[in-house]
Amino acid sequence: MRVHHLNCGTMHPPGGRLFDGNPGIARRSLLVAHCLLIETADSLVLVDTGLGSHATTDPRGWLGAPMLTMVGGRPSAEETAVAQIRTLGHDPADVRHIVMTHLDLDHAGGLADFPDATVHVHAQERRAAGHPKNLPEKARYRTNHFAHSPKWSIYEETGEVWFGFDAVRPLRGLPPEILLVPLPGHTNGHAGVAVDTGKGWLLHAGDAYFFHGEVAPVQPYCPPGIRAFANLNQMDGRTRRTNVARLRTLARDHADEVTVFSAHSPVEFQALRRRSVHSGL
Repeated sequence: MRVHHLNCGTMHPPGGRLFDGNPGIARRSLLVAHCLLIETADSLVLVDTGLGSHATTDPRGWLGAPMLTMVGGRPSAEETAVAQIRTLGHDPADVRHIVMTHLDLDHAGGLADFPDATVHVHAQERRAAGHPKNLPEKARYRTNHFAHSPKWSIYEETGEVWFGFDAVRPLRGLPPEILLVPLPGHTNGHAGVAVDTGKGWLLHAGDAYFFHGEVAPVQPYCPPGIRAFANLNQMDGRTRRTNVARLRTLARDHADEVTVFSAHSPVEFQALRRRSVHSGL
């Protein structure tokens, strides 16, 4: 399998030094929406979808004014998943499967661009998005992103142990090299997506953490702005922090086997994109 790293939504949240941890630069910080495009033997698979093409024509209607203000989203046609898939020489219609880390609007905004794809998601996440129980859940999910009635493939929390993580499982209709890894906390049904490239595992950890320094093996660090943002947007803080610690241990003890990265770190995105170009993965 070949894996492409796509930025499907640049964001410039306010906060400058508080948000990006760089004391020498007083500017609006940069975040990405790191998605994966996986070429399998018979189809294309997306991991998350970014902001989507509808956000480029009606950003407030599609994403909502609060999101645009909070994260400084700047949707562009060039960064949509469909545009980047075409640039790579593929037909977006060949995306037959989408694996979601979770259904927050900056991850699920592009679902409507692939109406015929099967959407794989943790059952608890699908329940929360379909029937939000409280104000935080109502604020994070956008019903217009699901109005096209996606073909859901739902997974309960059952499976095997993978590098110490429980209830990890393969996905229906997909190669066994693609796994769903429960990582709740940011949302109650949040998950990571593991991909065996043949030269090691990639673990897309979604929004389990936001800043690359959080999984540093020595002196882990998170800027105060990002820490505050993560706390504001979490559903279960204790579980989220536990999972960050587990991901840090995984990155430290199995660095030669697993590459851990989050959805929004530009540092991780650029490093992986450079590596994929040089290695062909």
